[in-house]
Amino acid sequence: MKAIKKEAKSTDWRRFIRLIKQAEPPTLLLIVALCMSLATTGVGFIVPLFTKKLVDGFSLESLDYWQIVLLGVAFIAQAIASGLSIYFLNRVGHQVVAKLRDQLWRKLLHLPIPYYDNHDTGETLSRVTNDTAVVKDLITEHLANCLTGVISIIGSVIILLFLDWKMTVVMLIAVPVAMIILMLLGKRMFVISKGMQDETAKFTAVLNQVLPETRLVKASNAETIEYQRGKKGITNLFNFGLKEAKIHALISPLISFVLMSVLVAIIGYGGVRVSSGELTAGDMVAFILYLIQIIMPMTQLTMFFTQLQKAMGATERISALLEHEEEDIYEGQQLATVKDPIHVKNVDFAYGEEAILSAINFTIAPGKVTAIVGPSGGGKTTTFSLLERYYRPTKGIITLGDTPIETFSLHSWRSLIGYVAQESALISGTIRENICYGIGREVPDDELHKVTKMAYADHFINELPDKFETEVGERGIKLSGGQRQRIAIARALLRDPQILMLDEATSSLDSKSEIYVQKALDNLMQGRTTVVIAHRLSTVVDADQILFVEKGHITGSGTHETLFKTHDMYREFAKQQLRIKE
Repeated sequence: MKAIKKEAKSTDWRRFIRLIKQAEPPTLLLIVALCMSLATTGVGFIVPLFTKKLVDGFSLESLDYWQIVLLGVAFIAQAIASGLSIYFLNRVGHQVVAKLRDQLWRKLLHLPIPYYDNHDTGETLSRVTNDTAVVKDLITEHLANCLTGVISIIGSVIILLFLDWKMTVVMLIAVPVAMIILMLLGKRMFVISKGMQDETAKFTAVLNQVLPETRLVKASNAETIEYQRGKKGITNLFNFGLKEAKIHALISPLISFVLMSVLVAIIGYGGVRVSSGELTAGDMVAFILYLIQIIMPMTQLTMFFTQLQKAMGATERISALLEHEEEDIYEGQQLATVKDPIHVKNVDFAYGEEAILSAINFTIAPGKVTAIVGPSGGGKTTTFSLLERYYRPTKGIITLGDTPIETFSLHSWRSLIGYVAQESALISGTIRENICYGIGREVPDDELHKVTKMAYADHFINELPDKFETEVGERGIKLSGGQRQRIAIARALLRDPQILMLDEATSSLDSKSEIYVQKALDNLMQGRTTVVIAHRLSTVVDADQILFVEKGHITGSGTHETLFKTHDMYREFAKQQLRIKE
């Protein structure tokens, strides 16, 4: 068991060092900053010696004014070096955290969809913000103190051994006692800090879930429920904060008690030796000043040690996220056009143990409209996700012609697909930014006017005071459902896709909005390979092929007329929705 714990601790250290190396800290700047910190510490060694000389032979005649000037210059240089060291270390820390956040942000954008299915967004965001901030604090606030503290302690001990080795030995009794305290409480701090970071991530997840859905909360009278959820997170954070405070409350006073006990012992023992003539008063004063230079850094080292435990806990989560397998969107064959049919052959798919699709077979003809209909939960949207390559089939294969679609790069494959969902996502920004989202080029106004006209969005856009520069609000909340759909269609038109995927694009609209959106969709579908998920059969009765999906199986395929004659459930759907009488 001890061997396992020792190996885990060693792994934590290696992971922490590897993470810092990954962040590519500016080595030269770090060395300069640390050298200045050392210079600041070095000046501190001179002061007790100067004080010793001053105490032992004090008189106005013995004063060397040049020494005083040099000491003043040294103090000024120390202040400048200290200030520059603090600035440079802060700069290094901010560069490291910026690099880590850059790597994490890139990683988050390239993680596959299954990752987000299994992880709360709020917890993931906490890795980028809270955990990286812990690493930054270690570098900017504690690293220099640690190094200068170690140098100060070692240098002071060496000088004290020359001054009086007997009193130095008495003083060194405190070292093993202090180390035992730090080791015992440090392990506890590591556990507490990991728990604190977990709770912070969970609380961030609650905020991220609730705040964007404030209207749902209020409409459901769920303020009390959500308050209790948040209150639970706040209480847990408070409790972990108290545990952390208890460790701090133990470490600092215990270390201070040990060191002050040593200081009292040294003063008593040294006083006896001064009275007996074995030490001069100057030696005693210098010894006490050097002892203070040991006591102060020891306190700083305890703070560094506790912060290091926090940083190692944060490192574990950051590293786990950075090591997660990501999508390489540019790897594979480039695809410029889609001229061949798409074949779905014997495809199975499951979320974990839950089977969603089983032995799915169908062909999407180029330039034709294929509609997927059937009861909710049958696997229609999952089929779309497989075609978009958000997931890979558990079994079977999807091909373009005879070529598996995994052969093509994700970037080139998805660039040929236009997707309009039931509730199309809009980003917080202007109408222009939403229509041009992902295009990657400057879009002239005449092109914008063309696609918005085809999407039947030009009427309402022109009525807005700021037209294309109108802010849509978070998730497009300032626009109606029909307006959001038409902007999504304009976005798809601007992409000029060769494959069009419509996921119940009109099912949540009122009849007036549906008329406009359906006309816009008709414009969008012209000459394109189109796959439609539909609840309303009225929107797909003219499709070239209709697939009826239920419970993960395709139970019928053909035109509307064919299915109406041969498929019982489709016939029931058609009677209810189209009011057809036999």
